[in-house]
Amino acid sequence: MVKFSKELEAQLIPEWKDAFVNYWQLKKHVKKIKISRKPKHVQDGNSALDFGRSIFDSIRSFTINFHKAADKPEVPQVKSIIKEGEDGSEQEEQEEMYETENELAQLFSEEDGVRIFFEMLDEELKKVNDFYKTKESEFLERGDILNKQLQILLDLKQVLSDRRRKIHGSRSGSGVFSRTNSLSGRNSDFSETASEYCDSPTGTETSQTEEVIAALEKNGINFVNSASTRAKTKIGKPKMAMRIDIPATTPTRTIAAVTSMLWEDLVNNPKKDGPREYINKKKIQCAEKMIRSAFVELYRGLGLLKTYSSLNMVAFVKILKKFDKVAKQQASANYLKQVKRSHFISSDKVVRLMDEVESLFTQHFANSDRKKAMKFLRPQQNKESHMVTFFVGLFTGCFVTLFSVYAILAHLSGMFSPRTEAGYVETVYPIFSMFALLSLHLFMYGCNLFLWKSTRINYNFIFEFQPRTALKYRDAFLIGTCLMTAVVGALVIHLILLSSGFSPSQVDAIPGILLLIFLALLICPLNIFYRPTRFYFLKVIRNIVCSPFYKVLMVDFFMADQLTSQIPLMRHLESSACYFLAGSLTTHGLPTCKSGRMYRELAYVISFAPYYWRAMQCARRWFDEADINHLANLGKYVSAMVAAGARLTYARTPDSQLWLAIVLVTSAIATVYQLYWDFVKDWGFFNLKSKNPLLRDELILKNKSIYYVSIALNLVLRVVWVETVMHFNVGLFESRLLDFSLASLEVIRRGHWNFYRLENEHLNNVGKFRAVKAVPLPFRETDSDG
Repeated sequence: MVKFSKELEAQLIPEWKDAFVNYWQLKKHVKKIKISRKPKHVQDGNSALDFGRSIFDSIRSFTINFHKAADKPEVPQVKSIIKEGEDGSEQEEQEEMYETENELAQLFSEEDGVRIFFEMLDEELKKVNDFYKTKESEFLERGDILNKQLQILLDLKQVLSDRRRKIHGSRSGSGVFSRTNSLSGRNSDFSETASEYCDSPTGTETSQTEEVIAALEKNGINFVNSASTRAKTKIGKPKMAMRIDIPATTPTRTIAAVTSMLWEDLVNNPKKDGPREYINKKKIQCAEKMIRSAFVELYRGLGLLKTYSSLNMVAFVKILKKFDKVAKQQASANYLKQVKRSHFISSDKVVRLMDEVESLFTQHFANSDRKKAMKFLRPQQNKESHMVTFFVGLFTGCFVTLFSVYAILAHLSGMFSPRTEAGYVETVYPIFSMFALLSLHLFMYGCNLFLWKSTRINYNFIFEFQPRTALKYRDAFLIGTCLMTAVVGALVIHLILLSSGFSPSQVDAIPGILLLIFLALLICPLNIFYRPTRFYFLKVIRNIVCSPFYKVLMVDFFMADQLTSQIPLMRHLESSACYFLAGSLTTHGLPTCKSGRMYRELAYVISFAPYYWRAMQCARRWFDEADINHLANLGKYVSAMVAAGARLTYARTPDSQLWLAIVLVTSAIATVYQLYWDFVKDWGFFNLKSKNPLLRDELILKNKSIYYVSIALNLVLRVVWVETVMHFNVGLFESRLLDFSLASLEVIRRGHWNFYRLENEHLNNVGKFRAVKAVPLPFRETDSDG
């Protein structure tokens, strides 16, 4: 049977951990009471025994009339004193204070451990109640706002639909919306043509705009945007410009927002009417998606709060049962009655709001199909299959076997002898080392997923993954082992055919065919081999490449950081593409590519690109959030870009002392910058006021020495660039092997960095009790002055 402490630790909400009952501390105190409790000996034996038992019968936090019988001593009690708020109310604004009666305080002086235990219990009960009230009020307020947003959307659609029927004959194909009470499914397929109603301040369009505004102002909402202005009617009264505030998360929206701002600055003047806002299909669809997502997050938050209430109730029951066992009495019943009357148990507002959200979501976003609505509100996670574990083991065994066969065949055939070394290494090495680095990165990511899960880091929430389709650590291991098994198998086939006398022009096509197969699988539209993950990966890569036009999410800049550690992989991809396009694999003209000017210039572009993308993401985040730290982070990637360019130039002119000095200076500056950011900003270490020397106050791993080892390891792996200025006198194969080893160490360093980066992010969420995503809403309320 699993102990409740383990069960509680497994089920509690990680972001709200500090707000739960400190069951473990209470349990330790009960053990102390058990150890310290000794029988008391006084002259009146029977009376002393009854008096000792009466200590454990005393229950805190509510009032009971205690009686005194002839054959029993008086049983002292603790009462709950309800203090009124400043407004005199005793209902929602009341603060519950649990105080001990003087008589009980005197009696508890005989048993200090019991008194302290009940004081701790009262503090925990008050903490749980206060947190529950705070979160309940937040969700209720959010629910009211969402109801208003939904009503605005329905009213807007209804008014425009009614207007369309009136002017349908004269404005056919104008693109207004069909009349409906539902916002999703078939009924949400709006007209393909965008509608524009505010073309002119007079006539039909003006009448329609005023009608829409009149219908919506019933809700007390005015639509504005960053570029919103007011037009004036003929009588001089200000007229609200209708706006839907859609975040600029894509290049189209970003360019549209900037264009709107420029248009207002250039065209608008006090003598003319301000620019009109056009309500079109795209804006309504975006508003609908935002409101739908907000309802889903609200429902999820309410579910978490309901879980919080039930787990805390069970915790109180369990700890009082343990106390009864120590006291050898049934003393918890009265206290549990008080707990059940507490707000976090007695309040039914969360349950009622959940029912209301279910009803609204089913009606307006699921075409009254409850089963469909529940797929959004309560997404089911896919069960982990033992087949995945089986195939991970199978492919791992195949990889080890094939690699052993390859090593034996390479040794017997003398493939790495000086006679055949150059051609084989230059043609085969780029592609296969690229796959090896990718597989290593997948393996490190699988290790990260395993450690995040083991330490209760909610990476799905941080990255905003869908729990149903999110990649699990077994899946990451399966992809990596499958990839490496295929690569090593192709290596063995390539080596066997080459040793059997086949033409190199035919055999050397095998690496290219393997590359094309994996690229085709990556973009394959069929629902096979983790299609949601593949498409999500492509979407993130698109967001990174198009920086800064896309809004930067956590997963975007996290993935961009991974790319900065995979520059060797992209260089190998460049080499492979060059060999195929230039025909080098068939002619073995090895200098053909590397002697070209375009190839050399493209090497700079590839070395700069990941740092450039990351810098542009920092610029976009500074623009969105106005946080100066993002500009400082941008400087880190600029310094890394300069250092990478200097090292690449020095590699081509190794005898230049000037470039050697430039490499040393730029690389040293970039390394110090990166180390500072790793330790202080990303990991949150080197806090001089921390209770853990040079670390954070809150640590997830219990063994603190691991953190110090990680600091030293990250420091060592950050200075591997020193190898670029040291000219080792080794052969071609040894040189390639050394380059691959250094690239692998960088991938390992990145995987090592990933864990602590997300640990720090998780602790920040815990510190702010953020367990649900804050979804922006499309309709923003403003004052009467705009």
